[in-house]
Amino acid sequence: MSDIILEANNLYHVYDSNQLDGNVVALRGLTVEIAAGEAVAVVGPSGSGKSTLLKALGGLMKPSAGSVFLNGQNMTRLTGAELVSLRQRTVSFIFQEGNLLPDLTAIENVAQPLKHAGVRDKVARKKALEMLERLGIQGQAKSYPSTLSGGEAQRVAIGRALITNPRIILADEPTGALDPITGRRIIDLFRKLHDEDGVAFLIVTHSREVSSFADRALELRDGRFVAQHKHGVTDAELQEDRELIMDETGTLSMPPDILTQLGGMGRFLVKDLTKDHLTMERVDDEKLEIVAHGKMQLTAKCPACKYDYGDTEDDQCPECGSSRPSQIQGAK
Repeated sequence: MSDIILEANNLYHVYDSNQLDGNVVALRGLTVEIAAGEAVAVVGPSGSGKSTLLKALGGLMKPSAGSVFLNGQNMTRLTGAELVSLRQRTVSFIFQEGNLLPDLTAIENVAQPLKHAGVRDKVARKKALEMLERLGIQGQAKSYPSTLSGGEAQRVAIGRALITNPRIILADEPTGALDPITGRRIIDLFRKLHDEDGVAFLIVTHSREVSSFADRALELRDGRFVAQHKHGVTDAELQEDRELIMDETGTLSMPPDILTQLGGMGRFLVKDLTKDHLTMERVDDEKLEIVAHGKMQLTAKCPACKYDYGDTEDDQCPECGSSRPSQIQGAK
């Protein structure tokens, strides 16, 4: 059996609200396992519950119901001090804005988790400088966050996350505040850490490019996982003679593997309807296209001015200055 680093069982979370619509149910019975060294993306629209899920899985908030196991320990039953100790040994976080401490330099920000763990200042700074060198920003060691570019600040945040050698990194929209070129380089760095160092990732994102780095992508809608997208899933893996259940409200529940074959949630046209028989056809512009663990390639032509890049690796169009986008290899 795979070494499971993070596991959630029947996770619910409800936000209290004084609005007329009542309380907000953000998570609705989620169950998920992440193996050591596995990269998993959670994708879905705003308001689907992605950030709430990440906070619950990282022990930053206690879910309304259900359990979360980190490195085999049930976080929902730990005291505050025990939970902090477990997080320090096992998990690190990367957020969209980096969340660097503004009054500390880059090297001080990276060294901070080691100092919290009781490591002497001299040793912590030495390890932090080695980390900044590994990330290619040692020249910014004494710079304050306000003087760093977006990409430099995010690399400092990544260094701070890696300095304690965590078994898993939880990232919330890690490229959301970056331009496309810088975001692409951050994803390349994640891919290298995953492939070469065996770091496990759980990344919540809107981005197809971010999800393509992962081994699999889980699609979240209205607090539920509705599909799993994974490289190499075939019809032969699905069982025949499946049963689907419709409740008294008309809600039809489908297992994730069937939703995978349908391409996830969306709008469908009713093409043929008789008793006990229904044929549907997807409205194409509603289809959410996700390819997990896919290979990205730079586009051949500039979408703005149609400049032909040829065999170059240019990040920007020399004609109009637009950022060069990328796409899943083989996509039109």
